[in-house]
Amino acid sequence: MRPVECLRTVAALYVEPKGCYVGAPGVDPWDEARDARTYAGPHPVVAHPPCQRWGRFWHGSTRKPHQYKLGDDGGCFEKALHAVLRWGGVLEHPAHSKAWDAFGLLKPTAGQGWQTDWANGCAVCYVEQGHYGHASRKPTWLLAAGLNLAELPQLNWTKGEQRLPAWMIERYGYEKARRIGVVAMVGGKNKTAIRNATPDPFRDLLLSIARQAHNVRAKRGQTAPKE
Repeated sequence: MRPVECLRTVAALYVEPKGCYVGAPGVDPWDEARDARTYAGPHPVVAHPPCQRWGRFWHGSTRKPHQYKLGDDGGCFEKALHAVLRWGGVLEHPAHSKAWDAFGLLKPTAGQGWQTDWANGCAVCYVEQGHYGHASRKPTWLLAAGLNLAELPQLNWTKGEQRLPAWMIERYGYEKARRIGVVAMVGGKNKTAIRNATPDPFRDLLLSIARQAHNVRAKRGQTAPKE
């Protein structure tokens, strides 16, 4: 790793106040208290906008369906996308996020690496965080901007094996154990935090992508704001 003083600053948007980005060299973390929706540059970004209203259960619990509206996240995804497209960097969301349809983004195909979304001036891909330290497979979609395809790193594009301990299969049978998932069996108040956490190796990968991004405004011949 390069010396800290040589690291290009990256703004980490929508991160936990005690999460893995806080204290990382060359990172300016934006947690809920700072309101990442107000980020106005000038650094490239790694964005983790909230996903609850864009996922499979966007409407709420199966016991109390339709508590929420699809995409009702207070504008977080829209602002995160704007920041990545404007300042360069990378945005992370769960695979099959409904935000992709809502904002007209190219949905990546698993196993095909980086794919260019010409209409939006970015690149997208499918990757699993399980290859980078997460307890589960955690299928993920990435969107990167401010880089050429040749500058984007080659990732592990493979589909990981289902991670089910023998006791789960013995107790519930394979199909039910697969639906439950490993992280769901952790239990306790930390279950959601464990599921949502970004592993350090994956964090470092996203930061490295952002640090290679060129300021998009500068590339278009405009003057970027001064730091």
